[in-house]
Amino acid sequence: MTTTTKSAASTEVMTAIGHLNRAIHAGGVDPRLLGLVHLRVSQINSCSPCVYAGVAAAKKHGETDERLHNVAAWRDTPFFSDTERAALALAEAATRLQDGAAGVTPEIREAAAAHFTAEQLSALTLEIALTNFFNRINRTNGEQAGKTW
Repeated sequence: MTTTTKSAASTEVMTAIGHLNRAIHAGGVDPRLLGLVHLRVSQINSCSPCVYAGVAAAKKHGETDERLHNVAAWRDTPFFSDTERAALALAEAATRLQDGAAGVTPEIREAAAAHFTAEQLSALTLEIALTNFFNRINRTNGEQAGKTW
């Protein structure tokens, strides 16, 4: 049996998260792509509630099962555009820092910059960081899959 820790977020924290989400979605990145980035980061971090909710949200935005089932193997499938691949590479590199990986190399940064404006890159970076933030909170608190938000 898994024990979960329930810690209610303060009003200030919830307000700040709301502001961050609005900034991300005002950044000009397709919400479907933001969803793919959220899903991939959550897969890497084994955050089951974020994977579960991410898939549910992506489906509401019209994402296909075929693509959702292949996000983990995006490099080896024909289902993603070059723009999506650049965003997923950025997400993986920024998330795998703890693995001792090189992080976001100049090549990854340049590939992303070739597909996104500075404002869009900012939104993507914030989405990656915020997803990692939620993944770590959920893993620390022992949250389980099965909820959407």
